[in-house]
Amino acid sequence: MPIVPDEKDWTWVLDRPCPDCSFDPSTTTPATVPGTIENMLPRWRAVLRRPEVAERPNDNTWSALEYACHVRDVFSLFDQRLNLMLDSDDAKFENWDQDLTAIEKDYANADPAVVNTELAAEGQQVAESFAGVRESEWDRKGLRSNGSEFTVLTLARYFLHDVVHHLHDVDG
Repeated sequence: MPIVPDEKDWTWVLDRPCPDCSFDPSTTTPATVPGTIENMLPRWRAVLRRPEVAERPNDNTWSALEYACHVRDVFSLFDQRLNLMLDSDDAKFENWDQDLTAIEKDYANADPAVVNTELAAEGQQVAESFAGVRESEWDRKGLRSNGSEFTVLTLARYFLHDVVHHLHDVDG
């Protein structure tokens, strides 16, 4: 059963801490991004080992497995967006329909062991990409399809909030 799409504009998390997951964007610096990603990977692996990983808590909420699939794809997407920002001036991001992706990739029936391996690999890749950003590149710009403008630093903050928030969603 598909989930009702979340159509909120979450860019407000760039300006203030999230009251739900406690992510504070002001604590994210270029030096902290790779380690923050790497420190979350063991927690995601633990989530994927739960016996009830594929069970939805209710009809309106993804299972922990579906959230992990989403995070795997967020790792990949933001790695692509980061590299686009580093490689081209005035980078423009294609729209990404996360809910359609969940259906097309059948998140609900994914193999947790495969997702575990893929999530770890994608997480390590995006951590390495952020680790390779030079100081002079943190202000490079990119534009989301809805007009929201990001620098590499604000993209990192937005991205990290998504992953932290979803870990909160499955961890409590």
